[in-house]
Amino acid sequence: MIDWDDVRYFLAVARGGSVRAAAVHLGVNHSTVLRRIAQLEERLGAHMFEKLPSGYRLTAAGEEVLELANQMEASSHQLETRVFGRDQSVRGLLRVTLAPTLATHLLMPDFADFARLHPDIEMEILSSGELANLTNREADVAIRVVYDRKTLPLNLHGLKGPELFGGVYMSRDRLTVSRAGAPDPIRWIVISNHGIPDWAREVPTTGVPFRTTDGEAQIVAVRQGLGMTTLPCFIGDADPLLVRVPGTDLNMYGTLWLLTQGETRKTKRVRLFTEFVSRRLAAYAPLLTGLSISRD
Repeated sequence: MIDWDDVRYFLAVARGGSVRAAAVHLGVNHSTVLRRIAQLEERLGAHMFEKLPSGYRLTAAGEEVLELANQMEASSHQLETRVFGRDQSVRGLLRVTLAPTLATHLLMPDFADFARLHPDIEMEILSSGELANLTNREADVAIRVVYDRKTLPLNLHGLKGPELFGGVYMSRDRLTVSRAGAPDPIRWIVISNHGIPDWAREVPTTGVPFRTTDGEAQIVAVRQGLGMTTLPCFIGDADPLLVRVPGTDLNMYGTLWLLTQGETRKTKRVRLFTEFVSRRLAAYAPLLTGLSISRD
């Protein structure tokens, strides 16, 4: 049986006139296009293109396949329209995956607002450090911090959000005591399986580390004045009990992205949610980038 994906690559080359144009259109690399075309030609037992200095030209067999491929594409679009047209009501299950700190310290009020606006949408918030697989439909929307856009899978559709920065924080009371010359040691408070990030290692300490197993315990420990820790700015700057350690710099963690996959993103509840959260994230940009307070 012919793979429809191979046919899509064939159509892209036929319409673009070159492998390069097809690769750009499909968002893949040059070798992927060549491999897909080779698979189709092997399956059909005929060459689809002639390679000329001016580009790729259809052979006689390719011309015949083109007509049928156009019909396949039209049928595929019709199928998508019918199936996903049934799912345009603003109801049903919506699963959102994101890191626990983003859920509890930033976006949960916004999720609540969205749920009130659309009471027939059954929301499931998967706040976990584990990455849910969108392709396998483990979640409908992922909100992720991505350091390098090139690491995003090609099959995911993304809405780019603000950049996310972090800094070094301690409690206001602990800073006051430290400035008064108290002999208490200043410890690093770290999550056990993460340790001290490279960008913060230059900050001097005078005590042994204090380790926790999760982010919430880490935040409580720094509030208690045990020492200092690294936190995203949207947590540290928003906490009235905490302050940035003087003389320390901010560090970029990455960029927030709203990610969806394939046809899932066309459903009305997913589109409404991603547009809603994208607007909220844009409003949070000063807090996320550490510009909500002075960097002095």
